[in-house]
Amino acid sequence: MELKIKTCHSLPCRTEVFTINGKSAEQNDFGDTYDHHHEDAEPYACADMHFDPKPPTKEVLDEYNLTEKEYYNICNELECKLCVGSCGWCI
Repeated sequence: MELKIKTCHSLPCRTEVFTINGKSAEQNDFGDTYDHHHEDAEPYACADMHFDPKPPTKEVLDEYNLTEKEYYNICNELECKLCVGSCGWCI
């Protein structure tokens, strides 16, 4: 499996490049990225932004032609790349 993930410089909680075996992929197919402590953040900022994977669905596995192991490997990579923590880029 060939995986490419690059986050946006100006929006580090989103992928700029995300391809699986050359096919463009959507990070939301694999989980959600959100601020886990938004109540502690300044307006338009994040206190604890990171990616939470969701269980694989048959549709996603079929769409990207993945095994469950490959799916979870992708989720692990997204967790590493999209672990932003505290961020003020949106201010």
